[in-house]
Amino acid sequence: MEFFRPAVFLTILTLSSTINARKCPKPCRCDDAKRTVACIGKNLTEIPLGVDEVRNFDRVYSLLCFSLKLRMRVIDLVNLGQGSLVNSASEQSDSSCFQVTIKLDLKRNNLQMLPRGAFLHTPHLTHLSLQRCSVVTVKEGAFRGLGRVVYLNLAYNKIDILYQESFDGLSALKELHLDHNRIEEIHPGAFTQLGFLSMLTLAHNHLVYIPNVAFQGLRSIKWLRLSYNSLNNLAAEAFAGLLTLNRLSLDHNELQFFPTQTMTRLPEVKRLELSYNPMTYLEEESVWMGKLTHLYLDHSSLQDLSDQAFSQAGLLSHLDLGHNQLRYLEPLSGPTKLSVLKLTGNPIQCNCRMRGLKEWVTAGGVKLLGACAGPAHLSDEPLQAVTSMDLRCRGGAEALEEGEEESHGNVTATAKPKQTAKCPLDCDCDTDAHHASCESRGLNKVPRGFPSGTQLLNLHGNRFHFIPTRSFPGTGQVASLYLDFCKIHKIEAGAFRGMRNLVYLYLSDNDLTSLEPKALAGLPNLVYLHLEGNRLAQFPGAALSLVPNLSVLHLERNAISKLEPAGLLSSAAPSLMKLYLRSNAIDGIAKGALNSANIETLHLDSNRLTRVPSDALTDTPNLTELSLSRNPVQWLGPGTFQEMSHRLQRLYMNQMGMEEMPKEALLGLGPRLKVLTVRGNQLKTLPDLSPLSGLEMIDLRDNPLICDCDLLALRRWMERVKLDVLATCRHPLELKGQKVMDTNGFATCPESTTSPTEADPVGPTAARLKSTRAKQETRKAQTTQLFI
Repeated sequence: MEFFRPAVFLTILTLSSTINARKCPKPCRCDDAKRTVACIGKNLTEIPLGVDEVRNFDRVYSLLCFSLKLRMRVIDLVNLGQGSLVNSASEQSDSSCFQVTIKLDLKRNNLQMLPRGAFLHTPHLTHLSLQRCSVVTVKEGAFRGLGRVVYLNLAYNKIDILYQESFDGLSALKELHLDHNRIEEIHPGAFTQLGFLSMLTLAHNHLVYIPNVAFQGLRSIKWLRLSYNSLNNLAAEAFAGLLTLNRLSLDHNELQFFPTQTMTRLPEVKRLELSYNPMTYLEEESVWMGKLTHLYLDHSSLQDLSDQAFSQAGLLSHLDLGHNQLRYLEPLSGPTKLSVLKLTGNPIQCNCRMRGLKEWVTAGGVKLLGACAGPAHLSDEPLQAVTSMDLRCRGGAEALEEGEEESHGNVTATAKPKQTAKCPLDCDCDTDAHHASCESRGLNKVPRGFPSGTQLLNLHGNRFHFIPTRSFPGTGQVASLYLDFCKIHKIEAGAFRGMRNLVYLYLSDNDLTSLEPKALAGLPNLVYLHLEGNRLAQFPGAALSLVPNLSVLHLERNAISKLEPAGLLSSAAPSLMKLYLRSNAIDGIAKGALNSANIETLHLDSNRLTRVPSDALTDTPNLTELSLSRNPVQWLGPGTFQEMSHRLQRLYMNQMGMEEMPKEALLGLGPRLKVLTVRGNQLKTLPDLSPLSGLEMIDLRDNPLICDCDLLALRRWMERVKLDVLATCRHPLELKGQKVMDTNGFATCPESTTSPTEADPVGPTAARLKSTRAKQETRKAQTTQLFI
């Protein structure tokens, strides 16, 4: 048996030398100990062919492993014949001769397309990173042969469709990242090969609708992320087959109703995130999910909900209803395990209508979070601290004014008999839910005769064309009215008169070219107005002036070309906080037109502005977010943002064709600024950004940066901050594609240029330093001339 030992030893030595001799693909870095190949930010347009060397290495390695195991097996047989087998030699060899695994990192390249069989030469991969590679198309069969991959990252690409066999071959995949793409369509069978996938993220895409069985084949899925899309409809069987899913993220979408029927197909979900969806009401038994423990409905538009809404969610322990429009809440039937009820940020009126809830949470030991918004003597008082005795209703005129019908003093109110309400023909009315719907019924006139208690009226998808005066009699309790996609081209003065409680009005995607000055008369409580997707040629200032409490206005996708006169916003909508004007034809804004004491968010992206409208925003003390992306603004002048910099936190200037951004343009933008994006411009250099010490996110990608000494201040700033600053050199040619942070192109730059505040030199060395600077200026002029 001893003669086998030297042979085994020589085999191990050969194996070791083979590992050490492995060549690394030219543009990449290789770590033999971790079996990792990294080709990050090399501007590659295809999978590096040099990775073939990994395949050759794997074959040799596998042959040597087989040879070693064979020899160990012979030793086992000899030992067994001698009766001295204690520890199997072949088993010991298994621990040292394991299957090769490789991690391939190709992020921040320019691959654009993944062809069929793109990775057939790397069959041992377990981790593959392809984020930020400008991938537009994934061909069917692109990942065939990657049966060992457990992690695949395709985030921050440009993928718009997931085809049937896009992920064919990834039979062992456990984690798939597809966030921050442009996905708007999922073909049937796209995920059928991913039976072991446990986490799938599709956040930050363009999904509007999820069809039936879209996720068929995901037999092991635990967490599905669909946040930050534009979902407004989920098919009843959208999540069919996801029997192992326990967490679903649907926050930041456009769902107007709780998708009850869809959710009943998810028997194991324990955590459901639906924050930031425009839901206005939850009817009884909306949430029919037996194992749900955590439900997030915060930052929606909820005005009311049935006390039976959660009656089929008996295990619910954490319910977040924060930052909605709830004024009262009744005791909830069903969730006997509830431990936390969050009502923070709601206009809760702490009077007798809240007494039942208070007694219910006290008896059940529920932690109640939030504060009273009224009456005045209880304003800002924590709900947990308010006692049942504090929750009283006053009698007389005040109670009538508030619409309260509770008993006063010790008198018990007599309940009125429940009446069966009539409903207009071709409509559905739910008196318990206070909903009425005539959606997509082909109606050409607004129906009448809705139940008097209706709070949500859905007339979406009809053919009204014209809305005459007083079209909605008897709808004084309606809070949400949907008139979108109704082919409306004219609204007569006083059309909504009598709708004194209307808060949400959806007039989006119609054919309106203008609004009558009194079209919105009689809407004193309107807060949200949607007019996007019409053909409005002018800002409807006269009509808006009759809506005193308007806070959010959507005017995207119209034909507005001018914003005038001066004082337009402050006179037409003085309470406005958020204004969205994306995708119009705006090429001029009058001086002071957008001044407003309350405006916080202003989106002017995708218009025709050739300069930043600084003089239109000279008095905006509360402006925190400004988007100017995709306007043809090629240059920023000195102090461009100085007048609006008081509280500005987020500034978006992507894809504007901007060629110059001098340091003086950023005057006034200091530590308050949190987000700055200038992606996809024509900037060749950038100023020192050190005054922006509060930045949390900055995007400098896709600019033709010249990595010479003029950019040294930016490089030094990037070295100091803890942000992941994305910036790539375009010039000179030898540095093209290199990250500004990684390039050695600044090695010859004088250190003196790193100090942006350095004063002119004085004393004996002044002449020498000035001469050096003169040479630098000459070199700068020559470099600039080369690239003109």
